[in-house]
Amino acid sequence: MHLGKSYKVSEFIVWTRRRIYLLLAIASLPVILYTVCGLRWMTMPLAMVGLLGTATSFIVGFKNVQTYHRTLDAQQLWTAILGSSRFWGASVQNYGLGLDEVRELIARHLAWLSCLRYELRTPRPWETMEKASHAEYRRCRYRIPEHETPLEEALRGQLSPAELRLVLDAEDKALQVLWLQGRGLKRLLDEGHLSLTCHLELHKLLKEFIGQQGHAERIKNYPYPRQYAIINTIFVWAFCTLLPFGLLQEFDKLNQGVSGLMQGNMVWLVVPFSATISWMYTSLDLVGESTENPFEGGANDVPISYVSRRVERELLAQSGALSLPALPKPINDILM
Repeated sequence: MHLGKSYKVSEFIVWTRRRIYLLLAIASLPVILYTVCGLRWMTMPLAMVGLLGTATSFIVGFKNVQTYHRTLDAQQLWTAILGSSRFWGASVQNYGLGLDEVRELIARHLAWLSCLRYELRTPRPWETMEKASHAEYRRCRYRIPEHETPLEEALRGQLSPAELRLVLDAEDKALQVLWLQGRGLKRLLDEGHLSLTCHLELHKLLKEFIGQQGHAERIKNYPYPRQYAIINTIFVWAFCTLLPFGLLQEFDKLNQGVSGLMQGNMVWLVVPFSATISWMYTSLDLVGESTENPFEGGANDVPISYVSRRVERELLAQSGALSLPALPKPINDILM
């Protein structure tokens, strides 16, 4: 999540520079064919290109609205997880359990958060973080904690050795932790450390955590519909390809009112103007693409690492721990 006032224009241009190079090449080819090769018939009515541009702007806008809603949904989900986690900590503190039992239930909950965030950071085939522009920006500007620390190391202080092995061997690690939590609650009930009423209340919270995990997995595992994504890409690049053909005659007409160095060369202005207009469309498409998957590790993602660490600090403080982990700090205004 970017916490600064805005992105700098310079870093935005660097981020999109590969597309700028491609757009300059696309805009130069029609001008060369028109002026050097004498293919004057290779033009298009500007009205047709404008019609395509209008349709493209609607499609790009629709995609960006939908991808923003995915990110907003993810933000609301992790806000709910933060609130439910705080209530879990308060509940186990207030139900008359011993300090060891409280710390065990809190540590197991923190293990669930760890497993969940590691799962959400696992790449999917449709995600875009491995694209050259995104990967380069990530290497230069910020880091992803889940890519630097193995899950086993993160869980080592939160689960017993036996539980740790069960979780690491499980296919759905986060769900395995919740099952272990349920068994732990049953054991406390059977041993008389927990009343039936308190046991039922904590089980309601477990059910809530399972629902929240399912919500997060829905966002992670079900991408923005591929049919809409591909039609958006086709329209954007079709417009960028045809735009210089529509501008050729319009700029060529300007030669009639120009003298000096630019006399007869006004058509070459198609290259910068076409590339600039096309860059606006492709940049909007790129912004929507980078917002599409709010857990993949992009600069605009939901800061699930920060939320998890914040929950860890608060719950450990409630249980009387003397040593608390430090909250992650933004790196270049980006908080993960």
